[in-house]
Amino acid sequence: MVEPEHTPDGRFVVINGRRWRATDPEIPPEPAARLRSLLMAARRDVGAALRAHDAEAERDARARVHLAKTALGERGTPWWEQTASQRRERWQDGLEALDQRDT
Repeated sequence: MVEPEHTPDGRFVVINGRRWRATDPEIPPEPAARLRSLLMAARRDVGAALRAHDAEAERDARARVHLAKTALGERGTPWWEQTASQRRERWQDGLEALDQRDT
């Protein structure tokens, strides 16, 4: 997979001319990969819920997408405005919340 173009400050990726907030680069590789995996599973579940016309499952899946994107630093308070401990707490809390929803 090709790495997307980043803005010079590294805070955003540019895809098809549109800026999107970049993932927090300080998340260690293993938790970042796990969060991306959980994000993609939640996105697949959104699609499945839409195809099944299951509003409750769609709400749950979209909530998991939001949790994962927030944990990755792509939503919520910008990661570059947080201290190192706040950033660590954000992704750790996100993983814990996603784990609790998965059981």
